[in-house]
Amino acid sequence: MKLLKNIGHVLYRIWFYIMVGLAIILLLPFLLVSILRESWYPFFFRLARIWSKIILMGMLLKPKIERHYRMQKGKSYMLVANHTSMIDIMLMLYLSKNPFVFVGKKELAKLPLFGFFYKRTNILVDRSDARSRHDVFRQAQHKLDQGLSICIFPEGGVPEEEILLDQFKDGAFRLAIEHQIPILPMTFLDNKKRFSYTFLSGGPGIMRVTIHEPIPTKGLALDDKRQLRDRAHSLILETLKKR
Repeated sequence: MKLLKNIGHVLYRIWFYIMVGLAIILLLPFLLVSILRESWYPFFFRLARIWSKIILMGMLLKPKIERHYRMQKGKSYMLVANHTSMIDIMLMLYLSKNPFVFVGKKELAKLPLFGFFYKRTNILVDRSDARSRHDVFRQAQHKLDQGLSICIFPEGGVPEEEILLDQFKDGAFRLAIEHQIPILPMTFLDNKKRFSYTFLSGGPGIMRVTIHEPIPTKGLALDDKRQLRDRAHSLILETLKKR
């Protein structure tokens, strides 16, 4: 029985990578056109949302959203959530109609097909390089000037399997204060269960999400970033514990 279950996990994981590649191939002509000009990014973003929906549907994953807030059209946010899975990327794209860019680790650019578009449309950071970390702020300013939002998974990576929620880094909260944009916290409740980085795990089902009320940053100074960080962390952690 355990052998059959493990075979099922392996096949499900293989199917995920097939879905990621297949969805990109289906949309490839449109994706290539959409990255020709920076001003066409909103068109690329709409295609990315279609891509994410194809993958979630193909994986038999159904988001179930508890909304305490609806994003205002044309408003920029700092989107933050707990990070447990590759599926987090697809789910975040599914949730937001407001165009945003990810701030993510540069290693993702090495992935076939996905990495080609990821590095051309998002902000990549080498966390071991101080210059790279500093450049994130310049690039984020440019994206916000275009009316986009920013998404950062503030744990700075995927924590060990037994850790419910790791400590948050300061970057997302510093950016939000510097640019006076609200923090919009989200709690992903089932992504670790559905498709974690543990190889022999995962399966179809419901993906519960809580979209919390935004946390304002207007009038805050950089000295307030840790308090802001801890407030967002506590909100997500308490939601994970309750559910």
